[in-house]
Amino acid sequence: MSGGPVEIEEANARFYRAFEALDVAEMDKVWAPGDHVKCVHPGWPLLVGWDAVRASWEAIFSSTGEIRFTISDVQVAASADLAWVTCTENILSQIRGRVSVTSVLATNIFEHGPDGWRMIHHHASHVLGASASEP
Repeated sequence: MSGGPVEIEEANARFYRAFEALDVAEMDKVWAPGDHVKCVHPGWPLLVGWDAVRASWEAIFSSTGEIRFTISDVQVAASADLAWVTCTENILSQIRGRVSVTSVLATNIFEHGPDGWRMIHHHASHVLGASASEP
C-alpha cells in the first residue's frame, strides 16, 4: 500500500476542505483528472469522467452560499494503490438563502499515483431512516 491511513484520511479531509471553500480549483487538486472518475451526488444521476464531475461541482458551488461539514463515523480501508473511506457527512448549508441541516452517507474512493492519493469516486446518499443493523 502506498501511504497509510493517515495519508488517506488527509486526502479525504482535503476533499471536504475544498467543498467547504466552494473552490473548483481546489477540487482539481483533490480529484484524479481521468475519464475513469465517477460521482453520485444525492438525487443526481451517475456522472462519469472528470469533465462531467467538475461541471457538477461548478453548478453546486454557484448555487451554494455556505456549507460546513462535520464528518463522523470515518472508516478507512486500503489495498495496494486503492483506498476507500466511508463516513457520515453532517452538513449545515445555505442554498438560495435557505439554511438546512442534513446527514449524508458517503463513500469516497482514492487511487495512489504520482500526485499522491487522488479521489476517483464519490457517492453520497441521504440517510432515510434507521440502519439495517438497528432494531
